[in-house]
Amino acid sequence: MALDAAILALTAREINDRLIGARVDKIFQPTRDEAVLMMRSRQGAARLLISARSGASRIGITNESFENPQVPPSFCMLLRKYLTAGRLEEVQAERGERLVYFVFACTNEMGDPVRITLAAELMGRYANLVVIGGDGRIIDALKRVDLDASAVRPLLPGLPYTLPPRQGKPDFFEVTPAELLGRMENFDAPVADALLKSASGIAPSVCRELSFRALGEGRFFAKELTDPQKRALAEEVEKLQREYAEGGRPTAVVDETGKPVEYSFTPLTQYQPRCQLIRRESYCALLEAHYAAKDQAERLRQKSRNLGKTVQNLYERAKRKQTARLEEQAATEKADHLRVWGELLQANLYAIHRGEKQVTVENYYDGSTVTIPLDVRLSPSANAQKYFKEYKKKQTAAKMLKKLLADGQREIDYLASVQYEVSQATGEAALAEIRAELKAGGYLKNDHRKEKRSKPADFLRYTSSDGFEILVGRNNAQNDKLTLHTARGKDLWFHVKDAPGSHTVVLSHGQPIPLATQNEAAMLAVFHSSQGASAKVPVDYTEVKNIRKTGDLKPGMVLFEKHETAYVTPDETVLRRLGALKD
Repeated sequence: MALDAAILALTAREINDRLIGARVDKIFQPTRDEAVLMMRSRQGAARLLISARSGASRIGITNESFENPQVPPSFCMLLRKYLTAGRLEEVQAERGERLVYFVFACTNEMGDPVRITLAAELMGRYANLVVIGGDGRIIDALKRVDLDASAVRPLLPGLPYTLPPRQGKPDFFEVTPAELLGRMENFDAPVADALLKSASGIAPSVCRELSFRALGEGRFFAKELTDPQKRALAEEVEKLQREYAEGGRPTAVVDETGKPVEYSFTPLTQYQPRCQLIRRESYCALLEAHYAAKDQAERLRQKSRNLGKTVQNLYERAKRKQTARLEEQAATEKADHLRVWGELLQANLYAIHRGEKQVTVENYYDGSTVTIPLDVRLSPSANAQKYFKEYKKKQTAAKMLKKLLADGQREIDYLASVQYEVSQATGEAALAEIRAELKAGGYLKNDHRKEKRSKPADFLRYTSSDGFEILVGRNNAQNDKLTLHTARGKDLWFHVKDAPGSHTVVLSHGQPIPLATQNEAAMLAVFHSSQGASAKVPVDYTEVKNIRKTGDLKPGMVLFEKHETAYVTPDETVLRRLGALKD
């Protein structure tokens, strides 16, 4: 559901009670649509999240941890300039609108006190963050709106800040039940839809809940309600308004698997018994529980998008180069006629006259006649030598192409593995490792900017049913480290055959590795590969002592001579027991 004005106002009240007087310590912008303000007060530190992402906009005090970009975006730098060390004076929600003002007492460059307001406009796909100066003019906006996009309400630096256009509906919590019922009669629509059209500030789910509480299940039209039904609806409206005035009850709706479905400031009994209602301790916790998993996935998608596009372009370019080389190889394989023409000209020099454009001679290889083009500027002997040179050139090219094609295929396989790594990256640290790998390989330019150094992630670690430790690399750099430096001779190595995936190693510590452990390691190798959703996947396995790497191989690529292949179908029960799959 979208965040409604009622929930937003209650959340703003909660933040106001908790953070008034707190100072802005640090500011981060984890993604292009989110800002995180680290606040400090006598009660301790707190993270204030303000998200203007379409479909998941919200505000709240959060316990989430964030991975921030290595280079702060320009809007983040602007917030740091104006708000760092500022004191939060007020958090105020605009009545009936999805708009919250965060008012800060700050100091400008001259040391003079100024009031800076951060307006969080959380209106669906138009969500935005606007920084407003003490004179009421816009300093800047997260998403600038020029005159071409909106002649009614542009959001550009220097312009006066104005409220979004009103919908022309009264606030649900300021209208009396009788007035609301009177407005509803103007709409020939079901009760829930008529409620939504008659007042602002509440979500469609709350309108459906009012209809359900007053009238039960069924489709009732606003114009067809009887007097008893109107009285029942008016009573429920009054109860809901009173409940809201008292602070409401932050309640989440989850399905049988625990997946979030809805949330509101009142229990949504319409979802029972097929769903469960869970009371949350605060509105910030309510919103975080609903959006946290979705937010994390979206942040990662945003961060990996540019890198994924770059790797995709590199992969497609490598494929085009390989196709051109294959076409050139096909042309060189058809060059044997050049040698034959040279030999035939050599054998028929006496019959060729200088200045002729072509000559027809007998092909003594098969008894046929062949017409050979001639260069009129060259002598008969020079024409023969020209064809010998062209043939030799094609032969040399064929030898070079053989190596280039092998190198090209290795590059394609490598970039395919990097594509898989980007798709499976679990955070900014993992993406940073991939970028470093591509820079080391010359695929990305080294911009020489000072980058934050993060601690390298550890291997993925699992314990088999027999107690053996199974290690899995997260990326090509880790794959090399695991196979070439961490693993030892008798350890068992697994990798899906001819597909991108992680190196998987069972540490034997000199002990024989049971078949059950081998099967579990093979399943993990499939699970951590591009073939994770397939059945009967071929997996190569061998002892680590049989693996070697030459200097011309890309990261994550190795050579092995002795190996066996098993065909594996991952078992979800086994993967859950190992901890690879979460319930």
